[in-house]
Amino acid sequence: MTADQAIYWREIIGNAFGLGSALFGLRRSAWAWPVGIVGNVLLFTVFMGQAVGNDQGTPLYGQAARQVFFLIASVYGWWIWQSNRRRTKGTAVSPRWATSRQRLGYGLVALAAVAVCFFVFRQVGAGFPVPWWYYLADSWIFVGSMLATYAMARGWVEFWLCWIAVDLVGVPELLHFGYYPSAILYAVYAGFVLWGFVVWLRISRTPSGPPALEQAALPA
Repeated sequence: MTADQAIYWREIIGNAFGLGSALFGLRRSAWAWPVGIVGNVLLFTVFMGQAVGNDQGTPLYGQAARQVFFLIASVYGWWIWQSNRRRTKGTAVSPRWATSRQRLGYGLVALAAVAVCFFVFRQVGAGFPVPWWYYLADSWIFVGSMLATYAMARGWVEFWLCWIAVDLVGVPELLHFGYYPSAILYAVYAGFVLWGFVVWLRISRTPSGPPALEQAALPA
């Protein structure tokens, strides 16, 4: 097996683990987090590309950096969902919409973070000639992924919508730079995201009595 083929299979397997994480998330299983972590490690080595000696192609630093954040956020989410399971005797998370105040807060923070990341990524540079939108796309993907992962840990229905917004930018970028397995799998993943959104939306509309106990384990 050549080095190119090894990276190619890591890209497919890493995205497969990402899809598995989404399916466990749809089922509100805490397994979503450890499964996702495996995919994050594999995809980090893929998106660093030539920067770490891989011959596959252009390094996508925003895509790679978000894998690092995913590792951190996944540990947080795993701990929260496991704590909820112990408190509720089985329920890892109760889907709900964020409040208007929370939505306004994370929306403003996200826009500011995209602007900051765009400036930082552009100053750092990609190490090769790229159009200006490369940095904006990577900033959008990086911040959107952070927001989606945090919202998933909180049990907000919006986290599915965040992933859709990320995919709308991420898939074209991956196609442009030749990461075809990831682009295809991300497109397939988008279908599961829509399905997950519908499932969580229905659950959030189902009367569940007292407020979800996981609220006590999460910061305001």
